[in-house]
Amino acid sequence: MIPTNTSYPREKIKILLLENISRAATDAFKSAGYTDVSTLSGALSEEQMIEAIQGVHVLGIRSKTRITSRILAAADRLIAIGAFCIGTDQIDLPAATLSGTAVFNSPYSNTRSVAELVIGSAIMLVRKIPDKNAGAHAGRWMKDSKGCNELRGLNIGIVGYGNIGSQVSVLAESFGLRVVFYDVVSKLPLGNATPAESLERLVSESDIVTIHVPAGASTDNLINANTLRLMKAGAVLINYSRGNVVDIESLAESLKLGHLGGAAIDVFPVEPEKQGDAFTSPLQNIPNVLLTPHIGGSTEQAQKNIALDVSGRLVLYLETGSSDGSMSIPPVVLPQQSGTHRILHIHRNIPGVLGEINSTISNLGLNIVGQYLKTTDAVGYVILDLDKELSGEGVDQLKSIDGTIRVRSVY
Repeated sequence: MIPTNTSYPREKIKILLLENISRAATDAFKSAGYTDVSTLSGALSEEQMIEAIQGVHVLGIRSKTRITSRILAAADRLIAIGAFCIGTDQIDLPAATLSGTAVFNSPYSNTRSVAELVIGSAIMLVRKIPDKNAGAHAGRWMKDSKGCNELRGLNIGIVGYGNIGSQVSVLAESFGLRVVFYDVVSKLPLGNATPAESLERLVSESDIVTIHVPAGASTDNLINANTLRLMKAGAVLINYSRGNVVDIESLAESLKLGHLGGAAIDVFPVEPEKQGDAFTSPLQNIPNVLLTPHIGGSTEQAQKNIALDVSGRLVLYLETGSSDGSMSIPPVVLPQQSGTHRILHIHRNIPGVLGEINSTISNLGLNIVGQYLKTTDAVGYVILDLDKELSGEGVDQLKSIDGTIRVRSVY
């Protein structure tokens, strides 16, 4: 239960949402009493963001706006960031941690949308629909079955068996595909899926290879010239994960040489900043290639689900301090107790801070009714429920404790 009376007027909390975040998020904030909600349709550059972040308490972004340490240093009121998408690699998480800014995302809400599009793209590619569609538009009647296949009986190799990869696995099996997957972490197979002992083994045995891994040094150019050479002749590649995962130039070369039979690519190493900007890629104008503008999770259902999920987490953090699901500060949840006053304290993880907090509360003549602390290597986060309201002087004393990053009175 969220308290009806917080220690701050909700109408004075400034919320800024960028990149066409679903209207459902704005409605959710306003229904919770937060009326100062501004929206912008596009992403902002670093300099634009430094100016726009002034006075903002809650920021909502998608994948295009990059939140750097400079932006976080310039933010004078920022409490939390909502990444209304799956990933958070566009946010400097270490800097967010050290600034005491909670970052929330929605890792599950659009998994179905991406999984469905992967299967749809697989059908299009193995039936060579992109070529036949282009031919029909150009006035050519290409009615033949050469090189066109059903999904049933083919092998699909799933690289990355997480939230999306595992859903692709279930859908693929229902179409009669034989599912093989590879993940660096041991995963329990769903249905009749079987794990591959290596990436090389997976790509060499698969008619369809689909990628579902996060961005990072370990996945940069994971699919490269050597990997592509190992793929079966005529196989197709699908990438709906991150643009750095596939070496685009090598993929284009493999397609032009006729080794691969097709590809569906939704993410690119460099993408336009906003809708309508020019887009170029080495994969353009190659037969049997589907190119889409990073729309894997862009369905109305997914965007609404993400909006409700992230806005709900942000409201809960504002009003109870619950950081469950945060990517930047330790996940802490303390059940509410009637008749108490809640204080949040984020600090650097150095010895003695909790003792200083407790001593300060005791010296102020207050009793701690409930307390929960969790730490990471960098920071600690504690929620305290007190029997009496903490004065402004008391808040200042907590802020003066060595290592303190942020103190906030919730209710």
